[in-house]
Amino acid sequence: MEEENDLIAQRRTKLQALRASKIEPFGASFETSGSIAEIREKFKEGEILRAAGRITAHRDMGKSHFLDLRDATGRIQIYLQAKEIGPEAMEIFGLLDLGDFIGVEGACFLTKTGEATLKVRSFEVLAKSLRPLPEKWHGLQDVEARYRQRYLDLLTNDQSRAVFEKRIVIVREIRRFLEDRGFVEVETPILQSVAGGAAAEPFQTRHKALGLDLYLRIAPELYLKRLLVGGFNKVFELNRNFRNEGISRKHNPEFTMLEAYWAYADFEKIANLVEEMICHLAERIAETGRVRAEGEASATAAQRFANAGARESSPLHIQHVNAEGNVIRTINLQRPWRRARYHDLVREVAGNDWFELSSEQRRERAAHELGIEILPQLADFEVTQHVFEKLVEEKTFDPLFVTHCPKELVPLAKENAADPSLVDVYELIINGTEISPGYTELNDPDAQRRRLYEQAGEETQKIDEEFLLALEHGMPPAGGFGLGIDRLTMLLTGAESIRDVILFPLLRPKV
Repeated sequence: MEEENDLIAQRRTKLQALRASKIEPFGASFETSGSIAEIREKFKEGEILRAAGRITAHRDMGKSHFLDLRDATGRIQIYLQAKEIGPEAMEIFGLLDLGDFIGVEGACFLTKTGEATLKVRSFEVLAKSLRPLPEKWHGLQDVEARYRQRYLDLLTNDQSRAVFEKRIVIVREIRRFLEDRGFVEVETPILQSVAGGAAAEPFQTRHKALGLDLYLRIAPELYLKRLLVGGFNKVFELNRNFRNEGISRKHNPEFTMLEAYWAYADFEKIANLVEEMICHLAERIAETGRVRAEGEASATAAQRFANAGARESSPLHIQHVNAEGNVIRTINLQRPWRRARYHDLVREVAGNDWFELSSEQRRERAAHELGIEILPQLADFEVTQHVFEKLVEEKTFDPLFVTHCPKELVPLAKENAADPSLVDVYELIINGTEISPGYTELNDPDAQRRRLYEQAGEETQKIDEEFLLALEHGMPPAGGFGLGIDRLTMLLTGAESIRDVILFPLLRPKV
């Protein structure tokens, strides 16, 4: 700490020296010839170009200096020589440090090793860095510091930066994919008078002017369905949701979701759409080295594609690698993805007679034979769900659509025509995590009212009467889905924690 304080003091001394020399340490705008990546593309020996960026390396050769100048798009080498820029400019140059921003004008030339370089004939100080950056090769060793000071993590950790660049691609491609299929992007309220669309604890606030208690949304579902009532056929929203619940490797109180609704479709069509979209995204970011397409689909696979009515493609795999570059898991995305009923999956892990047992027998088997902790207050369907989560969900790595779940789990989905105790839904599981739920939406207003009241119990104030009023005006049959963007990014980049894919995750205050 003392060494760092000394370095900061030295930089502040240089700051004052710049001002004493009539140089503004935090300069104005600087006209460039483009980003550094664009300058490298324009590079032609003898050409005069202007570049701006942060100094990230300095090689002192006495009267000449080689520096690396970097911006968000890349790096370029610059070369300063005392006889070229003059003694006054060299004095100013002596007051610069790694991390400072400068703008340069110079002639393009190639070094003896073929390195594209700008020979500086003038430069401007654009911003003085008053604190030293972490050493490039070691970066931030404290994991929490990486999240708390993400800007330093991005500067010094190429792998971390690559994850967020891929996240940008994922979001952009989702928009393009859906818009190409006729979906329109909409915006719905974040502040809501009733927090609905999911079973979760909301954050509460108050609007002073109206004297109104409001909630940060936990899901946009009920507003998006109002748009189906209003005549939109295909809508989607990339939205921020907020849930006042725990933090874990897979959970952050503020997170990003995609929700989309498609009039006249059902959960089967929605599953096909989501499967196609995720494979498309994986192909688009294949250059990360974590996703690869290989070989040709076998004749058997080709027949399965034909039977499913899906487009045939080469097998696609996601590779998760560790820090040393070793593959720790490969996930097979080859289409079509497996689909299996909830009850069948539970029987596979808990016994064929599971649903013929009494409630007490199920508790007994779960606790003693299956080794799952069952709290006394859990309802019978929750006991089964615990078994499912521990023995099916957490142990499933290749894509699996779990279909026809108990209606108690999904109060906004349509009952199955053959078995009203089930609903027409899927839950997509990949890598032990639920990535996306999708439903055939419930559009019967009376049935929806009953289901919401069953879910709310005594807390009837949580019922969104405005949503039910909208349903009474008629909502077409529809399919809808949600997709967690943070978890999807974890999947496609191999990130181990949701904090690694959120630029500024929520953290405890520093003490």
